[in-house]
Amino acid sequence: MSSDTSSSTPAHPDPRGRSDGDVLMEVEDLRKWFPVASGGFLRRKHEHVQAVDGVSLQVRRGETLGLVGETGCGKSTLARCMIRLHDATSGRVTFEGQDITAMSRRELRPLRREIQMIFQDPYGSLNPRRRIGSIIGDPFAIHGVSSGTERKRKVQELMELVGLNPEHYNRFPAEFSGGQRQRIGVARALAMRPKLIICDEPVSALDVSIQAQIINLLADLQKEFNLTYVFIAHDLSVVRHVSDRVAVMYLGKVAEIADVDDLHERPRHPYTNALLSAVPVADPDVSDQRERIILRGDVPSPLNPPSGCRFHPRCPKAADQCVVEEPLLISRSGDAATHLAACHLPVQPGENLAEARPTLAAEYTEFAAQDLGNGEQS
Repeated sequence: MSSDTSSSTPAHPDPRGRSDGDVLMEVEDLRKWFPVASGGFLRRKHEHVQAVDGVSLQVRRGETLGLVGETGCGKSTLARCMIRLHDATSGRVTFEGQDITAMSRRELRPLRREIQMIFQDPYGSLNPRRRIGSIIGDPFAIHGVSSGTERKRKVQELMELVGLNPEHYNRFPAEFSGGQRQRIGVARALAMRPKLIICDEPVSALDVSIQAQIINLLADLQKEFNLTYVFIAHDLSVVRHVSDRVAVMYLGKVAEIADVDDLHERPRHPYTNALLSAVPVADPDVSDQRERIILRGDVPSPLNPPSGCRFHPRCPKAADQCVVEEPLLISRSGDAATHLAACHLPVQPGENLAEARPTLAAEYTEFAAQDLGNGEQS
């Protein structure tokens, strides 16, 4: 075990921020498991997809928290649990000190004005049979804020705010491009002047030239209305551009969370290092000098995640401890208190993971556990 596993924080630190006054939303040990049935017609076995499994973090007022990771790691499920589009299996989500996980629909309705979401697909998130004036005006109708001429005026103001022509109030979504449709989604989310907006990969379905426009629009709106964002994306270069802090997820858990510059300059988790090594670099000289970290194997199934650290089957530094003991998400010696990593053997500055190999019997232990499980089933 590395001597670097000493922590500059208590054994069970608060992994979610600064002072309580800065915190807008807090997620505590959140789990979301989806039940599935398998095994055939006569022999059915009920299992659970562990989409989110024990996530804790804070979202601070006025910041943009980036959320990154591979497809299927639980980013979107976590976001939907935060906004109560999914009910959590266990854990707690608090918004401005109120626990929203146990609220009824009636109790939650006033808070819907404060928390909104921009969806990934600008085509699937808009009803093609409705005019955009009605789509953007839905929040006003649902919350009984305005009607008639006043509602139309507010909708047209929103359209102008996000860069759409107010005269196109009566057009259908099919008459707009992908970037314009996403602007419609932004206008709808902004209608009630929320405090928190969840951006679920809002630019991944758009052309690169349009992505920059939407990102700049979101940045301008954040400054103007003091918005707080949770920004989900695959593109780490986009996340670095828009985020104040970044949380890296792997197989339902947070692997690392830190201020954006700290994360890029001193990544501590091997998975974070692998992700950053895949980010394209414009300078060809720098690109040639970098070594790409190739992860072995595939992402394990969330139906049966690995024991201990969930990254150990693919980790270039895996050791026996990683197989049997789940690492805590804590700050390591020499790191800022806000830089947390869940790793028994955190990456040291200058360490070359491209040449690293798993130590001791990590692979053997994994296969032995699989064989033991097969023997029990037989």
